[in-house]
Amino acid sequence: MNAEPHGTRETVTYALTGARGGFARTLLAQTRLTADVQPAVLCDLDTEGVLALGTELGLPAEGPGSLTVVTDRAGLDAARAAGRTAVVADVALLAEASYDILVEATGNPAVGYRAARTALTGGRHVAMVSKEVDSVSGVELAALAARHGVVYTTATGDQPANLIQLFTWASGLGLDIVAIGKSSEYDLVYDPETGTVTQLDQTVHAPALGGLLKLADGPDGVRTTLAARAEAVTALKRSAAADYCEMAVVATSTGFTPDVEAMHYPVARTAELADVYALREHGGVVTRPGVVDVFSVLRLPEEASFAGGVFVVVRTHDSITWETLRQKGHVVSRDGRYACLYLPYHLMGVETPTTLRDAVLRGIPAGSPTPTQHAVLAGRATQDLTAGTVLTMGGHHHEVTGVAPVLLPVADAPTGTAPLYLAAHATLVRDVAAGALLTLDDVSGYDPDLLAAWTAGRAAYPATPVPTTPTP
Repeated sequence: MNAEPHGTRETVTYALTGARGGFARTLLAQTRLTADVQPAVLCDLDTEGVLALGTELGLPAEGPGSLTVVTDRAGLDAARAAGRTAVVADVALLAEASYDILVEATGNPAVGYRAARTALTGGRHVAMVSKEVDSVSGVELAALAARHGVVYTTATGDQPANLIQLFTWASGLGLDIVAIGKSSEYDLVYDPETGTVTQLDQTVHAPALGGLLKLADGPDGVRTTLAARAEAVTALKRSAAADYCEMAVVATSTGFTPDVEAMHYPVARTAELADVYALREHGGVVTRPGVVDVFSVLRLPEEASFAGGVFVVVRTHDSITWETLRQKGHVVSRDGRYACLYLPYHLMGVETPTTLRDAVLRGIPAGSPTPTQHAVLAGRATQDLTAGTVLTMGGHHHEVTGVAPVLLPVADAPTGTAPLYLAAHATLVRDVAAGALLTLDDVSGYDPDLLAAWTAGRAAYPATPVPTTPTP
């Protein structure tokens, strides 16, 4: 690792890929306020856009702290000497730059993997924001980091790191964790006055929700209510590839895996989570302990959002302790068997400086130091696909056209299953029927280095996973 790059040793310097993106903006805006965490190099194909972003954020036009476009090693050295932040278009130029930690936020599986690999082998830490990269190559990148004595970590502020940290905290307390997860990107906001429900910028009539705001009683009451709510909002698309990808990353650090490949996605109110994620024998949706899942928040307009936050559901064991906590406002199931602990936020790059400090100054990752490929983020064709089809990826949530994301425990993924973000941008070499899982034999044109990383990480999966929570 380069000694004291771009500042003193008390200053953590970072390189940022995907510097024109939404996450990047939140990090750059925040590190304007953190004198000890500062950008050294910003990388994006749109260098003029990065300069414009700097102007929007109020960065100085000249002198220390200003941005300057550079195209070679000499430009990098000059920028560093002047205390300026270099802006580069070519990701390969990062190998020549001086910085402590790479924040990888391109969202591009192949480009992000190579950028991370180059940083790690060059003795620099990596904070991985690109969950698409992590879902395919994260296990191998963590192993590579260990071999080079540096840190590979998820980034606090994104749900994977926040959930992994909440899980680690709860595990350290000895709590008996049954399920973990996050809320989906956007709440379902029900307006009783109009009988409508709004998700982001889409509003639909859902008058039936008015009679479904409370969970029904009885042994099947929770599941009956959830089924009716799902039917009431069927016009809304509630799942996203990003959700599956994030939970795939969480699985590598926690060992928790999906209950069903499409995940449950219950429409639930925050106060209901301990009832919803109880075991089925106790009226909930979970068939076994050790489940990772996503839910859609149902709330009224005046109620606070879950804000894409994260949760753990635990067994209570001592009823008196948890009844005391219920009285203090904590979420405990109606029968007292389960409780939900949650963080109703994720602040993107606003939180990330904590990860950068921990990695560089303390050698601590925001997740497991030895992640394992416990789950496979795969793709199932949603329609008949013909040979020659290019599996395009796009949109805010990086959906793959014609393919639905599914999350499988690794033991349930057939040999040769293609990870979704390896198959993205590849070309089908044969027809794939609707409902079929994509396999490596179905596609060509994927990145060979990314395949090698996936194969290495997949091969390291243990025959018998190590239990991650206490047994009751």
